[in-house]
Parts: sequence; C-alpha cells; structure tokens
Amino acid sequence: MAQRSTTASTAPRLEAVVERVQALRERVPASRSLLVALTGIDASGKGYVAARLGERLEAAGLRTAVIGVDGWLDLPHVRFDPRDPGEHFYRHALRFDELFGQVVFPLCAARSIHVELDQVEETSTRSHRRRIEHHDRDVLLLEGIFLLKREFQDGRYDLAVWIECSFETALERALARCQECLAPEETLHAYRTIYFPAQELHLERDRPRAGADLVLLNDRGVGEPSQPSGSGWPRGPG
Repeated sequence: MAQRSTTASTAPRLEAVVERVQALRERVPASRSLLVALTGIDASGKGYVAARLGERLEAAGLRTAVIGVDGWLDLPHVRFDPRDPGEHFYRHALRFDELFGQVVFPLCAARSIHVELDQVEETSTRSHRRRIEHHDRDVLLLEGIFLLKREFQDGRYDLAVWIECSFETALERALARCQECLAPEETLHAYRTIYFPAQELHLERDRPRAGADLVLLNDRGVGEPSQPSGSGWPRGPG
C-alpha cells in the first residue's frame, strides 16, 4: 500500500483527488486495483462525491468500481439498541468483516469479482441475495461511514479521503432525502440520538480526519450553496 501522509491536505479540489489517484495508480502493481476510501459523517455527501469522482476517473481512462458500505448494514435488531443508541450503532452498524473479506480484498487482489451475497437495505428487516460483479477495475472507490475507525487505519487503503461536513449541513441533507423513509420528526430524533452521537464517538476515538490523506470540504457556507471548495459543484444530497 502507498505510504500515508502524516498531514492531511485541506480542502483540495476534486481535480486534485483525481490527480492523486492517477499518480498512485502508476505506482502500484498493475495486477491489482487501487483502493480509495471516501468517508465522513452520516449525510456528509459520501455517495455523491464517490459518484462524481468515479465519473472523473472514468473520463480519465481509469476503469472504476464504486461500492457503498450501506449494503453491509446489519439488521435493525442488531444495529439499534435504545439503551445506548450511539455507542451501539458505532459498534454494530456494519458487517465490516464480510465487506472486506468477501468483496473489497478479493476485488482489489484480482481486479475483478463475481459473487452473490446477503445485502441489507436501510429499511429492510431481513437480508436478500444480491450479485456483485466488476471486471478488470483499475480503481475501487469504497464509500461509507466509519471507514477510518482506528482498526482500519492499518495501511489497507492506498488513499483515504475524509469528506468534511458540519453536523448542521448533514442534518439538512438527511431531512431533504427522507432518511430511511422517516418523517422529519423521526429523522431529527434518529440523528440526534443515534447517528450523530455515534459519529461523535468516532471523531473522538478514531480521529479519522487526522488519519486521512486528503480532506475534501463538502459543506455549506453562510448564504452559499454546499460544494467542495473550489470545485464548482452543486450541492449533493447524500
């Protein structure tokens, strides 16, 4: 894996991320895919950034796969517990062992994957089978929460990008997209009692921003549309 920078760059343009990926792609063995993590708090715009970055990389000639961690959510009765909602979600929200062991590492090692496995949607009460298929990918963009937990800051990523976003802007986005098909009052309650407390634990315990190679600003200034600094993007919902 690539050598990690000790100081994260602040608010690079998206073009700078593309250039960094291109440079890393030239340095790693051609026999494997480059692994890029895109992470941040809930509703910081991870999926939106991943989609736009994937488009830019494809346009630059790099065959790119985008995988979101949400398919590896655990079932509601496992990931939620009203007795200590933030701590429990931080610890039990996602099936990371399955994600990395069954998909991410095999795909990166072989540049391709064809597998059927159990997936869980946000509103699902049971898992369902889903086929994941990618062929000859130069880059894997892995997007989702908690990708820079301390145990994942172990050199597994060739590049780690923290998507910087305030809790206030993230909550606006969550309300706009009707997270988990909840009513606005339920969304507010879920974010204030579960998701944001879990992210506060993540920020305190894991220091993900410091563990990232790049920090990409995707927030909203006062009276301005939300966009990565200098990128000229419209605001993304996810």
